[in-house]
Amino acid sequence: MDVKLEKINRDLEGEVFISGSKSESNRLILLKALYNNIDIKNLSNSEDSIQMMNVLKSSNKVLDINHAGTAMRFLTSYYAFKPKSRIVLTGSKRMQERPISILVDSLRQIGASIDYVNKYGYPPLKIIGKKPHSKIVRISSNISSQYISSLMLIAPKLTGGIEINLNGEFASLPYIKMTKSILEKVNVKTEFKDKKIIVYAKEKINDTSIKVESDWSSASYFFSLVALSNKANFRLTSFRNNSLQGDSCLMKIYRKLGVNSFIKGDKLVIEKLKNFIKPNFIKLNLIDSPDIAQTIAVTCLGLGVRCELEGLHTLKIKETDRLIALKNEIKKLGGKVEITESNLLVYKTNKINKNINISTYDDHRMAMSFAPLATITDINISDAEVVNKSYPNFWNDLKSVGISVNMK
Repeated sequence: MDVKLEKINRDLEGEVFISGSKSESNRLILLKALYNNIDIKNLSNSEDSIQMMNVLKSSNKVLDINHAGTAMRFLTSYYAFKPKSRIVLTGSKRMQERPISILVDSLRQIGASIDYVNKYGYPPLKIIGKKPHSKIVRISSNISSQYISSLMLIAPKLTGGIEINLNGEFASLPYIKMTKSILEKVNVKTEFKDKKIIVYAKEKINDTSIKVESDWSSASYFFSLVALSNKANFRLTSFRNNSLQGDSCLMKIYRKLGVNSFIKGDKLVIEKLKNFIKPNFIKLNLIDSPDIAQTIAVTCLGLGVRCELEGLHTLKIKETDRLIALKNEIKKLGGKVEITESNLLVYKTNKINKNINISTYDDHRMAMSFAPLATITDINISDAEVVNKSYPNFWNDLKSVGISVNMK
């Protein structure tokens, strides 16, 4: 199913409920599988989170997590040390093209029995649950923070806990800090200093109730809508100051693009800055928040602002190679783009082509990041249901704030 978004000439406004953070939810889902007595409120309604919960409930020997990359990484560690488990963990065609050897190698260091079913270094994985024979592991920290979080989350159930020694620059550091904070919320002791993380063993925890903050990545598309609109005002629930999510940096970044935002109660208020003069050029390092790169790039394209985004090397192993995908689709719209292995440069564009069909590459963020261009031109988004991966209500929420959305 495709969707046609028609240019609108009216002010946008409304209140939107954003589901719980997928990142927080998936960490808590795994901890609930380990301890059971955790009550999770405002759980993400994303396809990824639902898929992860379904796999954890399954008694099948072959477990398919489809496109859910976080689930693949977290469940690899979970089943590696789950007593008496003998499973094959697999996923979609794209998932079988996403590398996982860094995590597998680190798990093998402490005694995991994991074999590659097909191609070396990639899913599917044959996993036989064993007890670890060591608690000290080394792992690269410059590829994916999810590998590190995966080890941290299963650590309190391992005899002696775990000591993780990190090599290289940090990628997506806020997500490692998020994992640490969530562990501490269930009273698991952790230490994180320089290049070493220690998670201490904890056999049992007290009954715990945790409310997940709503998803900042999902909020990013409303920041883009405000930036690209003549006038807009949104109230999104439920958010808080001092967020665990790295993407909360949206507030500072989008102020540079004409968006004022603040927390009032549990609502995130987003509105147009008065008397704003847009910049000619912005430069950002998004190594801590790469998931908002697509949204920012498309916003700058629509505003006619030249932008250079750095720290994007992890985008090449996401649902698609997001740097190549962005380049392809921005060029269709009349923009000029240059990419390297980790950088993206979008040149100032004075005119956006009309009625372009945007390909989504099985990537939810490609669909949602290009949608705000409906504020300035007619645009078509292919494979619209791909948004279910993280934000199933996206198209309905766009309608509710005044965007013309036609399914076809």
